This record gives sequence, structure tokens and C-alpha cells, in this order.
Amino acid sequence: MKLRNIAIIAHVDHGKTTLVDRLLQQSGAFRENQRVAERVMDSNDLEKERGITIMAKATSIAWKDVRINIVDTPGHADFGGEVERILSMVDGAIVLVDAAEGPMPQTKFVVGKALKIGLKPIVCINKVDKPDARVTEVVNEVFDLFAALDATDEQLDFPIIYGSAKQGWMADKPEGPTDQGMAPLFDLVVRHVHEPRIEEGGFRLLGTLLEANPYLGRIITGRVFAGSIKPNQPVKVLDRKGNVVEQGRVSKILAFRGIERVPVDEAEAGDIVAIAGLSKFNVADTLCAPEVNEPLQAQPIDPPTLSMTFLVNDSPLAGTEGDKVTSRVIRDRLFKEAEGNVALKIEDSPGVDGYIVSGRGELQLGILIETMRREGFELSISRPKVVFQKDENGEILEPIEEVVIDVDEEHSGVVVQKMAERKAEMVEMRPSGGDRLRLVFYAPTRGLIGYQGELLTDTRGTAIMNRLFHEYAPWKGEIPGRRNGVLISNEQGEAVAYAMWKLEDRGPMMIEPGCKVYRGMIVGEHTRDNDLEINVLKGKQLTNIRTQSKDEAVRLTPPIRMTLEKALAYIEDDERVEVTPKSIRLRKVHLDPNDRKRAERAKDAAA
Repeated sequence: MKLRNIAIIAHVDHGKTTLVDRLLQQSGAFRENQRVAERVMDSNDLEKERGITIMAKATSIAWKDVRINIVDTPGHADFGGEVERILSMVDGAIVLVDAAEGPMPQTKFVVGKALKIGLKPIVCINKVDKPDARVTEVVNEVFDLFAALDATDEQLDFPIIYGSAKQGWMADKPEGPTDQGMAPLFDLVVRHVHEPRIEEGGFRLLGTLLEANPYLGRIITGRVFAGSIKPNQPVKVLDRKGNVVEQGRVSKILAFRGIERVPVDEAEAGDIVAIAGLSKFNVADTLCAPEVNEPLQAQPIDPPTLSMTFLVNDSPLAGTEGDKVTSRVIRDRLFKEAEGNVALKIEDSPGVDGYIVSGRGELQLGILIETMRREGFELSISRPKVVFQKDENGEILEPIEEVVIDVDEEHSGVVVQKMAERKAEMVEMRPSGGDRLRLVFYAPTRGLIGYQGELLTDTRGTAIMNRLFHEYAPWKGEIPGRRNGVLISNEQGEAVAYAMWKLEDRGPMMIEPGCKVYRGMIVGEHTRDNDLEINVLKGKQLTNIRTQSKDEAVRLTPPIRMTLEKALAYIEDDERVEVTPKSIRLRKVHLDPNDRKRAERAKDAAA
């Protein structure tokens, strides 16, 4: 059977996973009466909740006499490490672009990577049935993007197909015909994408995706570049530098057939398969025959730009909600995560019982924390810090991101003002249809920490922000942080509604009555710029005088709801987020007020 290997690449929300759903349905991968979840490729709970793809996944479709291996990739730049590796597995790519939004930052990021390694993409203009679709302009924008990314003449001569993945049709023209389903796209892939190139020599496979299976142990998905492999065959693993990592035998070879993985007796060059049976085989390693000594070249990964310290939870409520609280358990889990995710870097934290975790952005690290808390971990997380670099003259360089904000015209003024406060430099401002503007900035990463929530508040939820790492540039100077102090509990116990009601003039609360609090825990935001210790446990004094006014019902203002992302963006350097399976609490690093004063004096003396 002939083979084609393709990746579907696009910006978040442009319809990649829906397109794969339709391709699977129309190729006969599902039975007529089979019940299949929407966005079948998004298997992880967090992917389903947030409607985004986090992990790249492979599937396979049979079309006429051709087997098409398809890899669905994430659309967020935070998960770009996944995308970069996937592109080395495939020979072609479908670049999916929304007919209204046009190419977005992530499209630029992924297309740039694809063009660089010589892929000749197919451009698919999706969602042409949207009322605000602007098909001709979007095609021109895609061409301009390819040209700006130094595409060759051959790459610029890309085939275009139009359609709606949601409605389940593709055609050579935006208006249809709509009755041929996905057949025009299948035929175009078979025509335009060349067969996998096969290298000479013994068996070699490059590891691209890693997963842990309760029955088969480590499973690595990758593409066979040369030779063939059968179960029980002796193999060895080489790292990027050519050192032998381990030697062993392959216990199982799994091939993708629709959404299932089935064991096969042999995998040949060009195919994408999953291999089980080796305990140390890792992403970017080469699995090869015993006589091979040269590893396959793995794509270099962009550096991490943001880091957080994951510490053992040492609050008075530690261990009451989670069952994984010790340093060793946290360490094992983090290093296991780093094995499969090469965009993450983990180091021991000097001086404290914790680990510095560096990644691509807030979303990537936030997803890791959320996954761990659902597994029963308790953690204490520090404020996100930007990863700085130094140039040859010793000057500090910081990561700068390209930020694209689509916003209604009436709210553009406040966005420009807030971005300027964050030391962002505006490089473009143009209408994007429907009384909306597209603003493009180059902004330091540290200025963007926590801006997403503020942007939605400022624009009444109508703005869309997309970010992409641009470059390292000289330090931009101080950026003002949070202007308000916090309200700190000075006692341990359960919060009382009456006490909270009496303290409402001090500032908005972050807890509800009955919530467990402890000394040093942050319970609200102060209306002024200094921190204030308060007692939220103080009940009403009982007297024998009963009056109408004294027994008035206590009516509390609803508290500020702190999500994980909001909490990480809110805290200062002397504060932490306590994350448990049931709660997200904010606290001071030093719970004792005397320790806090000492630390403050030491900080002032050092300055």
C-alpha cells in the first residue's frame, strides 16, 4: 500500500481537530452506527474542557489504495516543542487558516518551521461559511506570510483548497460544490505530497512522542527512516550525540488504524509507528539496528522563556486534601514530565526544598500544575519569572514576544495605553473587519504575565490576544507591578461571615464564610498599597439587648474568584500559590509576621 505522512498545522481554534474528525468519518474509519465523541483526537480531560489540543496525536486513514498517516498538532505557541518535533516525521503539511481571522501568530510560527525543513504545504481555507469570511484577502495574506518567511518559489506555488470542516466539505472554489465531502482534500494530499523518502542502511527510527502505558510501559511514537523492524528484534538506542543509551528488544509494534492502535508483525521505512519494550528510549533519541552508529538529526528546540519554582507545600493545612505531598514524589513526577516534553527544563532549586521548572509560557506551566493537582499533588508555587540571558558584553537580555490583539475599535485606546505601561512597542495597527482593529506589539514577556485577565476586563471580554516568542533583546527597564497590598489572616480557623462583613471597607475578599484560613494566608485585597493583617474569625459579641438594627442579616459582597492562572499572575515575589486537589490559596512566603519584617529589612539592606 502506498504511504503519505502529513501534519495538520494551524493557529489555535482554526479547526484542526474538527477537520481530523471529518477526515476519519468520511474515510470509513468509523462504522455508520458508531458513537464518536466530538473532537475525537482531544483525549485528555483538560483538552476537552478548554477546547484546545495540548498533546500531538497520530492517526491513519485509508483512501483508495493509499494509507495517509495524519498528525494533529497543538495550536498554542506554549506547546511549540511538540510541533517542532512532529514536522520531522512528515513529508507534507496542511496549513489550516480561518477564512475570517486569516494567518495568526501561531500560523506564522509553525509555517516558518515547516518551510525551513523544506516541506511544501497545502493551504486549506477553513470556515468559508462564516458571515465575516474574507477569502480573497486571506489567501493574499497567506501568500505574503510565506514570502516574508523566505519560502522558495516552489513553496510559494502552493495549492489552495476551500471549505468548512464543520459542515464536512472541501472544494477547489470557495462556493463549492459542497456535495463531494472531503474527497477533494484526500485527492489533493495524494497528488501533492510525495511518498516518504527512504534512507539507505540498517533500521533507524527517530523518537517523537512519548507516553506511559499501564500495560506496555513506555511507548514511543516515531517514523521509520530506514530498514524495517519486527517484534523481538534486538535494537539499541542512541542519544543525539551518538552515545548508546540502552540495548534491548522491541516487545510490540503498534500501527495507527483510524483512532485505534493495532499490533503489526513488521514496520517498514516511511511508516509512523509506536514501539514498546524499552525502558530508557526517549524523545529525540534514535532507535536503530545494533550495527548502526550514527543517530538521526533531531530538530533543535527553542529555549524556555518562563520559570516557576515548585516547592513542597508547608502550610498548616498541608496534607489535608492531597496524598502526594513529599519532595521525592514531586521530583519524580516533574522529571517524568520532562522526559516526554523536551520544551520543559527542570533543575533543583538552590537553598529551598523545590525545583525550578522552565517552559515556554504561562499556559504550558499552568497545564502542568493543573494536571498534577488532579493527580492528587499538593504544591506551593512561586511567582513566574522570566528566563534572562547575557550577551557577549555581559548585557542582560530578556525575551520579547510578538503580541497580536484583535479588539473592538471603542476599546483600542485602553489596550494601547496598558501595553505602553508594560513597555510594549506597537508595530502595526490595521482594521480587521467588522469595526475591529488588529494591534501588533513587541512586548517583554515579564510585562505580559497576568495581562490576559485584565485585557478581558478592559474590553468586556471581546478582545482576543495571541502571543509568540520573537527574540531576546536588551532589558527594557522596570515595569510597575500590582498597586494594592493584601489582607492577611492573623489567626487559624474558619472564616466568620460577621467578621468579614465588618472588614468589607478594607477591601474585597478572596474567601467565603466557613473557608479554612491560617496565619499568613492572603484572604483579600487591601484598598491601599500596604499589606494589612486582619482577623476574619471574630464572631459577634452577644448581649441581652435585642433590637431590629442589631439583628440585621449579614449581606456580603461576592468574593474575588481566584483561578490558577489568575492567582499565579496576581502574586508578588514574597507570596506563593498553594495548590491542592480541592483548593487554590494565596499565602505569604513567611507565615509569621516577625519573619516577614526580618525578610523585608534584609531586602532593603541588600538594595
